[in-house]
Amino acid sequence: MIKEFKDFLLKTNALALAVGVIIGGATGKVVSSLVDNVMMPSIAVVMPPGDWREAQIELSRGKDPNGKVTVNAIQYGHFVGAIVDFVIISGVVFLITKTLLPQDKPAETKSCGECLETVPKAATRCKFCTAVIA
Repeated sequence: MIKEFKDFLLKTNALALAVGVIIGGATGKVVSSLVDNVMMPSIAVVMPPGDWREAQIELSRGKDPNGKVTVNAIQYGHFVGAIVDFVIISGVVFLITKTLLPQDKPAETKSCGECLETVPKAATRCKFCTAVIA
């Protein structure tokens, strides 16, 4: 059973996925801290004063059977805040990914004059129609 479990981990890349999830969680905490502690204070300078995330449109107000006041409202501040967070976090993740991951150079290719298929630039014969390429 242990051998089967080991084979499962290695063959299905479950171990690599688990490592990716753990690293992703840690990266999420770093990005959230960057957004909350560095970027949002500077964005708050241009936002309206007060807690704009609590902005809402009140639809109705009433009392429940226990006498508590209930408010039925559209809380658009939370929605706008979630959009702002998403844009900032996705931008930061994009910049981190762009910086850390190597960029692949596009392969140098040319077209075959006979069949118009794309072949490597160094090719002297087309692998599709076997025509000689100059």
